[in-house]
Amino acid sequence: MSLLSVDVGGLKMKNPVAVASGTFGYGREYQDYIDISSLGAVIVKGTTLTPRPGNPAPRITETPAGMLNAIGLENPGVDVFISEYLPYLQFRQVTTVVNIAGNTIDEYAELASRLENQSGIAAIEMNISCPNVKQGGLQFGTDPQVVYEMIKAVKTTNSLPVLPKLSPNVTDIVAVAKAAAAGGADGLAMINTLMGMAIDVKTRSPVLANIFGGLSGPAIKPVALRMIYQVHQALDIPILGGGGIMNTQDALEFMMAGATAISIGTANFVNPQAAREITAGLQDFAEQNHLNSITDIVGAAHAN
Repeated sequence: MSLLSVDVGGLKMKNPVAVASGTFGYGREYQDYIDISSLGAVIVKGTTLTPRPGNPAPRITETPAGMLNAIGLENPGVDVFISEYLPYLQFRQVTTVVNIAGNTIDEYAELASRLENQSGIAAIEMNISCPNVKQGGLQFGTDPQVVYEMIKAVKTTNSLPVLPKLSPNVTDIVAVAKAAAAGGADGLAMINTLMGMAIDVKTRSPVLANIFGGLSGPAIKPVALRMIYQVHQALDIPILGGGGIMNTQDALEFMMAGATAISIGTANFVNPQAAREITAGLQDFAEQNHLNSITDIVGAAHAN
């Protein structure tokens, strides 16, 4: 075990810095900027059962202290991921986490089953912010009972560590986290984007073709910290924390709030070296503070 190695519910990482789904493609896109095998984990672009074209453009825009996106889970489908993208990640010996998304609980279970016997996959991250078509399009992640049922279904078809990515668009994040844990989640990824929008005053219309999009970046950091703090206080379950982390200071705050590991998202668009720089920063912090392990600081803010 190195000074920076962590274990997030069975997801073993050489360092606590992952790159978030949807911000790093399939790893190959960043190979000219960073040694992807040195990352704690690469969480690949959201994967669905069948190919999806995504939403119409425009589907991304900058906002004060962040960005909005309404990509709409554009991806080639799980079969293409397995045949064309996974082999590269295996070759580079990347700790690979596959983000899965679907419109029904059965789709999530089928995706998990397809990934079960594929070598080179370290864990599954479940995007539970998708619309549940069998319940009128409401997000799976807003109903604790549905969260429980969907995670339980996925756990029956797959033996890999499962980390549902919790939506912040709820009134009680702890209730959802408890439901996820009861359903068998090995850890929690939190948080996903906040719903938002932007308006072009010249055209007097929404900027995004989809009208609404997911807000990410520094603007959501205080919300993410608060939710991680609450969940860590209420539950004994490892957390992969993210939401506006741009530098080492941010990463330390998330770990002190209760995250065992962290994920870098919007920062990748600003600085492709962000994950490498933050990893080096955490190493320096651990050495300068004579830590036995970087995990010594997990939840440290709760002791004050």
